[in-house]
Amino acid sequence: MKVAVVGATGLVGGVMMEVLEERNFPITTLYAVASEKSVGKEIIFKGKIHKVIGMRTAVNNKPDIAIFSAGGGTSTEWAPIFAEAGSVVIDNSSAWRMDPTKRLVVPEINATAIGPDDKIIANPNCSTIQMVLPLSPLHKAYKIKRVVVSTYQSVTGTGVKAVRQMQDERAGAEGEKAYPHPIDRNCLPHCDVFLDNAYTKEEMKMVHETRKILEDDSIMVTATTVRVPVVGGHSESVNLEFEKGYEIDDIVKLLSETPGVVVQDDVANNVYPMPRYAEGKDEVFVGRIRRDESRENCLNIWIVSDNLRKGAATNAIQIAEYMVENKLV
Repeated sequence: MKVAVVGATGLVGGVMMEVLEERNFPITTLYAVASEKSVGKEIIFKGKIHKVIGMRTAVNNKPDIAIFSAGGGTSTEWAPIFAEAGSVVIDNSSAWRMDPTKRLVVPEINATAIGPDDKIIANPNCSTIQMVLPLSPLHKAYKIKRVVVSTYQSVTGTGVKAVRQMQDERAGAEGEKAYPHPIDRNCLPHCDVFLDNAYTKEEMKMVHETRKILEDDSIMVTATTVRVPVVGGHSESVNLEFEKGYEIDDIVKLLSETPGVVVQDDVANNVYPMPRYAEGKDEVFVGRIRRDESRENCLNIWIVSDNLRKGAATNAIQIAEYMVENKLV
């Protein structure tokens, strides 16, 4: 099994290498791939040094799987080239998510939709992944009519430059800026670029991707995404309106039985999900599960997950694992 990690020198690419190693993915040959300026750099994987190669060299090596985390522009240009050369591409950018011919996959929800003809598979947005994983069983049981979500997103979602900006600000040092304002001791209601409808691109990703993954365009979704000065993961306050009535105990039981979801909900002992404790873990943590007393058939939940793991690297590698196990690659 020849595997290429495209964007291997980036923040998510580095976590992808860690997850591949941790999960003992069946690799015989690893290709660490990045832009030309990074060619020749050395990366350690499973105790061995691997030199970074360029895109064309990687294509010529014909990897069985190419896992991309190198930005939308790179994916738009190179994913079809890898696919044409025989690779299965699992792409972490937004380039292919809303393409009607491409699968948008959270393995616990819809991996079975992947077929032998799917050569480019899209990894959803990090904020979407952690939200739809607990929402999927709730939608099947109670039919979600509307979702109102506010996010509290880690600076790691922006990348290395954002992490450095926060560290510089905390140290009182000058440095390169990833944001138009300070991030330390601040909250920025501004994730990605603003669109003509006054929502950000990140907010609209959550709208469209949720509908596509849950296969229901009738679900109404509205989002406010906020960048906060933490590094452990993304947090989300989610309000759900169902068509059917529910009991809290049934909600808790359903979520507790959902693969990939961990319920942390014991407020008497101050137990609830937090990014500090989600960091480095692959699960999606759900807590503060309570009835919305202001409106019939509505529910409030709090969702936390490491955006670099389940929100990106782990989800992509779970897709690859499914494809290997089912002989789709």
